[in-house]
Amino acid sequence: MIYELSVVTKPELGAEAHAQIAEIVKDTLKGFEGELLIADDWGKLHLAQPYANGSKHGHFHYFMFKSNTQANTELTRRFGINEGVMRSMVFVIGVDAEKEELAKNFKSPFSKTRNGSVLDNKREDDEEGFEDMEDDRRKFAKRKSCWFTAKKIKADWKDPQTWNWLVSEFGKISPARVSGISMKHQRFSNSAIKHARNLGISSYLSNQTAGRA
Repeated sequence: MIYELSVVTKPELGAEAHAQIAEIVKDTLKGFEGELLIADDWGKLHLAQPYANGSKHGHFHYFMFKSNTQANTELTRRFGINEGVMRSMVFVIGVDAEKEELAKNFKSPFSKTRNGSVLDNKREDDEEGFEDMEDDRRKFAKRKSCWFTAKKIKADWKDPQTWNWLVSEFGKISPARVSGISMKHQRFSNSAIKHARNLGISSYLSNQTAGRA
C-alpha cells in the first residue's frame, strides 16, 4: 500500500534534529523493504489552532512511501517516543500500482518544493473555466450536483482549497444537503478536515487554516 506520513516537530529544534526525522523514516522503511517516494520539509507553520500543550507553531515534515503495516507500526513507535515530535499521523492513500501517479501529482500549498493545489490544473483544463470558485460551487449546490465529481477530484487534508469552503466561520462542516456534494465525497471531505484538524492545519472553531510562520 501507499501511505503518507506527517510529522510535526518542535520548531525550536536545530537543523540537525529536523534532518534526523527523514533519516528515521528512511532507516525504518529499509528494515521493512519499504520505498520512500517523497520526503518534503514544509518548515515552520503557524498552527490554525494551538495544540493541547499550548504550542502555536510546528515544524512540518511530509513523507509518501510504499510499505506495509509493520513499518507503520514501527514509525508510530519511534516518533511516539521522540521528545522532539509533537504529533505524527499515517494515512493510507492508495495501492502499489498507483505509486507513480500519486507521487507525480503531489502538491500542497504548504510545500516549498511542490507548492500548489490540485485545483491549479483544473482551472486550466476546465471547459467552463471556473475563475470564481465560489460562484462555481454555488452553481453546483443550487442544482444539487456534486462539485467534486464534476471536477474529478476529492478533498485532501494537505490541500485546504479542496475543502475549506465546506467549513463555516464557526468551524461547522456543511452537510451534503447544503453543499450538494455526494455522500461519498461528503465522507472524503469529513475525513480530510478531521485529519487536518488533528495536525493543526485547520481549526476546530473556525475556518482558519495554518499559514507560513
